[in-house]
Amino acid sequence: MAGLLGSLRRTGLFGFPDPVNETSARVVAGGVVAMATTAVALDQPWLLAPLTYGFAARVATGPRLSPLGQLATKVVTPRLRVEHRFSPGAPKRLAQGMGLAMSGLATLLHYGFGRKRAAYRVLAMLIAAAGLECFFGVCLACRMFPVLVRAGLVPESACPDCVDIWSRPAADGRTPTTAA
Repeated sequence: MAGLLGSLRRTGLFGFPDPVNETSARVVAGGVVAMATTAVALDQPWLLAPLTYGFAARVATGPRLSPLGQLATKVVTPRLRVEHRFSPGAPKRLAQGMGLAMSGLATLLHYGFGRKRAAYRVLAMLIAAAGLECFFGVCLACRMFPVLVRAGLVPESACPDCVDIWSRPAADGRTPTTAA
């Protein structure tokens, strides 16, 4: 088994892109918002399965095994006429992990304990977080990442560029404290 996992890592199946195209991340977040909102608004809890699978696939392999990730990176993003920006992969992977935890919890609450309303409340939080990423480009996990590093919960080696996000130049060349 260890040999199989080692060979899968060598072939590049497991891993996460670094850097991550922000446009693709926002498109994926839009897909998450659409699926989770449909699940809640139309009372379609079966959508928890592909939603949770998608997060698990993206945590393990980035967009490689995620249908939504493939749609975003191969179909939608290349057709968008926008300036693509890139950000470090580790915080985006953390965001996918948080999505996995939330969608997994919603699945467990609904199917394991029959608590549909509680599951939909968790999905509402997921919709809010994914909506911030999709519509405003605000990644909550990315904002938390430096705090988790400073707290010692994430090793600094996971993303040296992420430790002090406030001293890096913004996309327009100004420091974030002077960018308005």
